[in-house]
Amino acid sequence: MSITFHETSRTFHLSDSKISYIMTVLPNGHMGQLYFGKRIHQKEEYPYLLEMVPRPMGSYVFEGERTLSLEHVKQEYGVYGSSDYRFPAVEILQENGSRIVDFRYKGHTVTAGKPELKGLPATYTEKDEEAETLTVVLEDEETGVELELLYTLFAEGGILARSARFVNRGGSAVHLLKAMSLCMDLPDCEYDWIQFSGAWARERHVKERRLEQGIQAVGSMRGHSSHEHNPFIVLKRPAADEFQGEVIGFSLVYSGNFLAQAEVDAHDTTRVLLGIHPEWFDWKLELGEEFQTPEAVMVYTSGGLNDMSQTFHRLYCKRLARGYWRDRARPVLINNWEATYMDFDEEKLLSIAGKAKESGIELFVLDDGWFGARRDDTAGLGDWKPNTELLPKGITGLAEKIEGMGMKFGLWFEPEMVNKNSELFRAHPDWILAVPGRSQSQGRYQYVLDFSRKEVVDYIYGSMADILGNAKVSYVKWDMNRSITECYCAALPADRQGEVFHRYILGVYDLYERLTAAFPHILFESCASGGARFDPGLLYYAPQAWASDDSDAIERLKIQYGTSYCYPISSIGAHVSAVPNHQVMRSTPLSARADVACFGTFGYELDLNRLTEEEQEEVRRQVEFMKKYRGLLQFGRFYRLKSPFEGNVTAWMSVSEDREKAIVGWYRILNGANMPYTRLKLAGLDEERLYTVYEDGKKQGAFYGDELMNVGLITTDTSAGDVLPGLGQGLHMGKDFDSRIFVLE
Repeated sequence: MSITFHETSRTFHLSDSKISYIMTVLPNGHMGQLYFGKRIHQKEEYPYLLEMVPRPMGSYVFEGERTLSLEHVKQEYGVYGSSDYRFPAVEILQENGSRIVDFRYKGHTVTAGKPELKGLPATYTEKDEEAETLTVVLEDEETGVELELLYTLFAEGGILARSARFVNRGGSAVHLLKAMSLCMDLPDCEYDWIQFSGAWARERHVKERRLEQGIQAVGSMRGHSSHEHNPFIVLKRPAADEFQGEVIGFSLVYSGNFLAQAEVDAHDTTRVLLGIHPEWFDWKLELGEEFQTPEAVMVYTSGGLNDMSQTFHRLYCKRLARGYWRDRARPVLINNWEATYMDFDEEKLLSIAGKAKESGIELFVLDDGWFGARRDDTAGLGDWKPNTELLPKGITGLAEKIEGMGMKFGLWFEPEMVNKNSELFRAHPDWILAVPGRSQSQGRYQYVLDFSRKEVVDYIYGSMADILGNAKVSYVKWDMNRSITECYCAALPADRQGEVFHRYILGVYDLYERLTAAFPHILFESCASGGARFDPGLLYYAPQAWASDDSDAIERLKIQYGTSYCYPISSIGAHVSAVPNHQVMRSTPLSARADVACFGTFGYELDLNRLTEEEQEEVRRQVEFMKKYRGLLQFGRFYRLKSPFEGNVTAWMSVSEDREKAIVGWYRILNGANMPYTRLKLAGLDEERLYTVYEDGKKQGAFYGDELMNVGLITTDTSAGDVLPGLGQGLHMGKDFDSRIFVLE
């Protein structure tokens, strides 16, 4: 790992064991991008990478010279309007109405480690030798605005974290209308674009297409990262697959409005922009004020999509998530939501908890409906005081009874929302986001509290801290069930209303920071109607997130598969729920539901009392299995083997760091007749080691790693349509929604 500056050529070379990132100061003082890719040798300069040739219809920087056109050179932080016609990384409205800026190189520093980003989540280091940070300082002399471009190169190969910081050192206020975290110009467009999109109950589905000239983009203007799109994209070479080929992943550590865009120009140069969505963004910078963009993380590999994902997993698991639960296996829980919804009292809750304890479950979670006048969606949000008609001794009393059973207790909150039918709204009707004189849109009968205001965040913190400080709460599920409308803050002047979306998210981060600092041993799980805010920003505060409100095992194959491209398995909230499933009305075997959910944090979302004795015994075995192997399942190296987006079979596996153990999950949606032989080639094993393969605790055979990876798990009898990847299974008819779990030791 090294960051080198060559004074004569004014060229920077950032390199580690995998990558080189090379940039230079252009003749006009702007920063130019020369190379990003597989590591190459250090040299004083790379003049052949600076492509400056006259082109018809080009506009040029210097009078009388037809060489330097910003439209035709690759840049580090592109600007519009002074010979570059592509979408820029920055736009600043000045006092005279102009938006032209000219950020020229002023200096740079190289420091060990990684600085914090004030008020924002970001990756971090625990020791200085884990990373180096380059800060390139640019200045626009006309406005006096200073721009710092931050580049952190991690010792862990292939990772570069980037952000930008603006400081107004001029004589008058300016308005930042666009401030992207990352601008990356690539020399060609021979890439497939992968995005992770969907909607409620079908989040993060993999969408892939070739880049073409023009704009390809995803984003959110909903006030949160959204069900619809995730702040993560991938560019891969067309021939690249899970295990070979060039891949670049771009991830934004942010939970609000975002834009991820690739623009391919007429000469096939690709410009990638990633950052806060510029629509509805207008940040006023008075003299002396500063603005820090969220962090963007780039991962490069020549080893395929799995290698990219594993790099993100290691980074986000160990150097984004923080605190007591970062490295700890997650407790097996049961949540009462789909068991009771809001129709419960203490006796019913204790009945569910008692059966859960018998099954070996470790944590009981009380979901929505325990507070204020909350008996349905229309009332009570904002009034975080226990309903003593339901819970005679409140949360404190219920938690003590759950703890007395030998289980931990968890609690649901939705701190960012309020019902109009609540004591909070009646006392503070001006505390919601609403435009004076305009109608107020509602979602799920609720309104969004104005978290851009400190007094609102302070009040909610006090309400939650009072509960958490007086009851034995070990887990908090933090929900958020609607998008932002009428984004207007009654406490801000007209020329700062463009700041509200971002200030809102900063308020959310502030509340998370204060609560996790005050209650460091509580496990926080983020939730937003399922997966509407499954992003790296919240992973910094809550080491796991509810992946989707859709708990159907078959739907979860796609959701969890897509999520795994960026996010570690330990972050994926996954539960076994009742059938018929409440979202899609599908009935799947109890075994299949658990076989999918075990590749996640694992829990139950049903009333165990309603199961048969045989099913209850099966639950006990599932819980026992999860407790035994959850460290491997949640923190092992995860490999995608077969995609649910490409066929009837899904397969994945997790391998221990020492490669001594592995667990394979195999899932088939529909059965078939007279099917051919099938093989499932594994990955990540030690070729020279002999692995014993178990299914349901029974030995199936012993095979070397090279056999399992190159030959694969293989059936021995397909005369009756057996297509299961078992070893030595013999005759097996199979069924719809079939699944198998194999343990390798």
